[in-house]
Amino acid sequence: MDFFKNRLKTSERNFADKKLQLGARTWHDLSRQYDYQYMFEWMGRPIIQDPQDICMLQELIWRVKPDLIIETGIAHGGSLVLSATILAALGMSEQLVGKSIKQRKVVGVDIEIRKQNRDALENHPLAGMIKLIEGSSVSDSICEEVFKEKVGHEKILVILDSNHTAEHVFDELVRYSPLVSVGSAILVLDTGIEFAAPDSFNVERAWYPGNSPLTAVNQFLASPAGYGFTKDRSIEKRMLISCAPEGLLVREY
Repeated sequence: MDFFKNRLKTSERNFADKKLQLGARTWHDLSRQYDYQYMFEWMGRPIIQDPQDICMLQELIWRVKPDLIIETGIAHGGSLVLSATILAALGMSEQLVGKSIKQRKVVGVDIEIRKQNRDALENHPLAGMIKLIEGSSVSDSICEEVFKEKVGHEKILVILDSNHTAEHVFDELVRYSPLVSVGSAILVLDTGIEFAAPDSFNVERAWYPGNSPLTAVNQFLASPAGYGFTKDRSIEKRMLISCAPEGLLVREY
């Protein structure tokens, strides 16, 4: 049987197994209490993600092959470097077969970029592919600055990972969805807050079940702004452990 067809069949079986789902969720809830997601780095920069979500990100970027990636929420910059790495690999693959290399880049937006993180990113070997914008991702001036970056880019991928309240994420979805090309996507991270046990977080946050990124995703899809987008759970079903259940929104038209 074809590998990918067999994998799809296996993932559907695994995802339907309630005992397996419970085990994955129990482990994930427990892992957050021990800051497990803070244990990883990508090319020298901390990346605050589960390894499964790191795999998901690289798979999504390679599948979409965007010219431009917009990310809200920077933290230490590991996700920006990951995105730039895959974009650089795309360029190298084009060069190896004699194609013209597209000028790809990643734009990161954060309300506060700490000096040590900015310095590290600006001195990283992939700095030439990364642009940093400091300010609220939902302010008019910052959105205007981000939209200017789309000039010359045909396929745009958006990754949302900043303030996780439903109001903020919904605002981001409405503002940034027009950037997303048909065949590309918006990845909304930390939708798993909707399903997480409240005591699995070791710090108090402004977001919680019912006021989470997934709350915003469902509101967005039910609104006129969400027209053309649909949830794609194909990667999530294979990963089983993810901070972004139901968070991948593909633009079909």
